Amino acid sequence: MGHVLEKVLADVSARWRRLRGDEVRFQIGTDEHGIKIQSKAEKEGITPQQLVDRNVELFKELYSCLNISYDVFIRTTDRKAHWPTVIEVWKKLQAAGLLEKRKYTGLYCSGCERFLTKRDLEDGLCPIHKTKPEEVSEENWFLLLKRESDWLRTLLQKEYRIEPDFRANETLALIEQGLEDVSFSRPKSLVSWGIPVPGDEEQTMYVWCDALTNYISGLGFFTDHEEGEWWNNAEVTHVIGKDIARFHALIWPTMLKAAKVRIPDRLLIHGFLTSEGEKMSKSLGNVVAPEEVIAKYGVDPLRFYLSHEIPVGRDGDFSWERFGKLYDAKLRNNIGNLLNRVLVMLTKDGGMLQIPGDDVTIPKLWQSYADNMDAFALHDALQQAVQLADRLNEAMDHGKPWTLKGEEKILFLSGLAESLRHLALLLLPFIPETAQRISKQLNVPYAAKMLDRDFVISDHLKTWGGTKDWKTVGTPEILFAPVE
Repeated sequence: MGHVLEKVLADVSARWRRLRGDEVRFQIGTDEHGIKIQSKAEKEGITPQQLVDRNVELFKELYSCLNISYDVFIRTTDRKAHWPTVIEVWKKLQAAGLLEKRKYTGLYCSGCERFLTKRDLEDGLCPIHKTKPEEVSEENWFLLLKRESDWLRTLLQKEYRIEPDFRANETLALIEQGLEDVSFSRPKSLVSWGIPVPGDEEQTMYVWCDALTNYISGLGFFTDHEEGEWWNNAEVTHVIGKDIARFHALIWPTMLKAAKVRIPDRLLIHGFLTSEGEKMSKSLGNVVAPEEVIAKYGVDPLRFYLSHEIPVGRDGDFSWERFGKLYDAKLRNNIGNLLNRVLVMLTKDGGMLQIPGDDVTIPKLWQSYADNMDAFALHDALQQAVQLADRLNEAMDHGKPWTLKGEEKILFLSGLAESLRHLALLLLPFIPETAQRISKQLNVPYAAKMLDRDFVISDHLKTWGGTKDWKTVGTPEILFAPVE
């Protein structure tokens, strides 16, 4: 579910930028090296490659089911697409004098795949995995991160924006506490599943050196098929979890500086997802499988729940009870039933539309919504769409169109239909299939194209009555079925 939370967040952002007319390149992938993979494969009696080949197909199937609209999927075990860039980055780090080989004794958490200091621990345990780190003594290559402290502080304050702001403050606090040099390789005798260090084959690159480089290896950096224009000219945003913020905010910029590659524009950090208020854990038996949620409620309700309940950057909770209530109240009743009632009444009177006058609230709604979406305040933007549905239900109850007759009735219901057209567009980045189904039932002319990658919510679509060739509504159908 953590992967789902992250990919839905990134997908909503990517879809919105396509919808506003931007050219978008949305890259995701799998980090497939390191001691965790190696140990898991040994336990199962298979090779690490067999393990990751099996798992990557499961991830791809899930992301396809969730309608994650990625353009590129990169695997860090790909020796043709990924390894060449990683090897060149290592060489550039070495040429810049940022790597030094030394003996080291420290506390290593295999879950985090990094060395921890005593101040990182809580009651002697890794705060994330609640396990006691292993004391390790070995000779490794180190990234000289400590000497970059002043540069990193300035970078994070002026150029490399971390969203939301409180996550930026957490990262800056790490610098103020004092940075340490980072172990950047491990002996091959201990970790063989990874990329060998160039010129030192008995050492395996630190998994984070390898994994972070995926962002530019996916563009073929330092190869004969480099697509540097995307990185150099586009607005670059990383979407990651708070547990790996330090790697992206501190180690990755340092690597890019040495490689003479520009720093990304933004780091968008999401929180953790709990289950009924507790950390998801196999030992507690409270892990929620996204496939189980999808089987019961569907894909869009899951996307809606995560976007509605969890403000970007904050921790959130998955609750079956809350999910059911939200599904019934917001999706099935306030949106699904409203659409059905409006269409049934319009159809009984011939299905013809007469969009009334003007609605001055719609331009203001679109401007505020766009501002929130552009600022990655996705939760706030979705709340605006939900509030519009709430207001339409209030208007229906107050206006009592079933008591009206003739043109007065048609005008009232046509106004609700036009508002529902806008609601579908507002929902499109979040629950795309549902938004299209609403639009098809309304019979808007562009409905069939709404899921195309080149579909743009143009200015005229955002105006009241902006679809001049929309004359009749379609056939009402159940949008969200009751779930026991």
